[in-house]
Amino acid sequence: LELCPEVRSAIEAALVDDPPLAVKEGGLIRPGYHSELDRLRSVSKDGKNWIARYQAEQIRRTGIPGLKVGFNQVFGYYIEITHAQAQRVEIPSDYIRKQTVKNAERYFTPELKEFENEVRSADERAKALEYELFTTLRDRVAADAPRLIQAGSVLAQLDVLAALGELAARHGYSRPELTDEPVFDVEAGRHPVLDALLPPGDFVPNDTRLGIDDGTIVLITGPNMAGKSTYIRQVALITILAQIGSFVPAKRARIGVVDRLFARVGATDELSRGQSTFMVEMTETANILHNATPRSLVILDEIGRGTSTFDGISLAWAITEHIHDAIGCRTLFATHYHELVELEKTKPRLRNANVAVSQSQGEIVFLHRIVPGGADQSYGIHVAKLAGVPAPVLDRAREILTFLEKQHGPDPGLPEGPIRRKVKTGRALSGSLFAALPDPLLVELREIDLAQLSPAEALDVIKRLRELAG
Repeated sequence: LELCPEVRSAIEAALVDDPPLAVKEGGLIRPGYHSELDRLRSVSKDGKNWIARYQAEQIRRTGIPGLKVGFNQVFGYYIEITHAQAQRVEIPSDYIRKQTVKNAERYFTPELKEFENEVRSADERAKALEYELFTTLRDRVAADAPRLIQAGSVLAQLDVLAALGELAARHGYSRPELTDEPVFDVEAGRHPVLDALLPPGDFVPNDTRLGIDDGTIVLITGPNMAGKSTYIRQVALITILAQIGSFVPAKRARIGVVDRLFARVGATDELSRGQSTFMVEMTETANILHNATPRSLVILDEIGRGTSTFDGISLAWAITEHIHDAIGCRTLFATHYHELVELEKTKPRLRNANVAVSQSQGEIVFLHRIVPGGADQSYGIHVAKLAGVPAPVLDRAREILTFLEKQHGPDPGLPEGPIRRKVKTGRALSGSLFAALPDPLLVELREIDLAQLSPAEALDVIKRLRELAG
């Protein structure tokens, strides 16, 4: 590491401690650095004292106590006398009128003009000389650019390593064990950002085990706001920290080196490229499916939510199967499609997990703990309540939910029967995933008693059926 002391000395000798932003406006070069610059500055500085003496002299000469010597950028230096004062005294003959303003007349004298030319010239020459000295210094420093860049690179690395060390000591990080095995075994892992932002002890740690023996895919279900997204991002960040040489926010960590890390998270569109939210989601997913390897780490935060339920579940199901069967990489998949939990029965390296929730007296509390098994509820209405959705809307949603559960059961996604049996084989997902709602026309037809129907009543029935059919 070369600290380039001669460059530092040159800069400290030439520049003031707090240099201005504009390098051409003066005040940049340290006093005593250049004798000619000091002389020009002295002329400009002494000019203020000269003006004070000149004003006092003109007051004595004219007997006008309110006489002032001023300056502006347009007209330069001037002697200002109010109209009232000018009427009571005789204006000296060497006073040349320069400007008339609302309440005063402004003059200059040959002596004042000569002083102005000298001061302005000195000021302009001083600024020009300062800039010339600055460019000379700049070229001197540029000649040592390779050494400075190298020193900057080394110092940057030291800065990062020192910061990581301080972070690890302050927040109780542990030294991870890196291995070539495709595993991710972390005990009491924490999200590095949220753990630092929250009061000590508030963040809920979670264990994570991915690998040949523990399963390469973890399918995480549970309600919004419970912590699914935080958890899968936490795993990705711990992996990155471990592979850059940092300690990690965990009690213990054994992590297999990953060749690539893929993250399909968030929901945004690309208006400038004419891509919808779903198109962006599918483009990112396609990139993962084409480029992930068995040594990669993939985190997926919802897939298929931007299209119809049928399409979404079908895509999420097929994508999960492909990652399991064809790629085999470590994967965390957070989803609201509870139907996917059935995959655990047919995919040996897939495990279900959910975010624990405590429910008491109609209220829910998110425990932020990842536990084995699939979630049994979505708690969507509870989350909507927390978000401030109006009470009438929530009440109506509960009515509709009760009706749907009576019609189709609490899990309408995969009704019992041939469809569910095919899904359990792991190869077929066809037919209707949701039983159809009752059709009023069919209900009316089923209730007709043909044996008791008169011709007139038959005409009335036909009329009603036409109305129902639209």
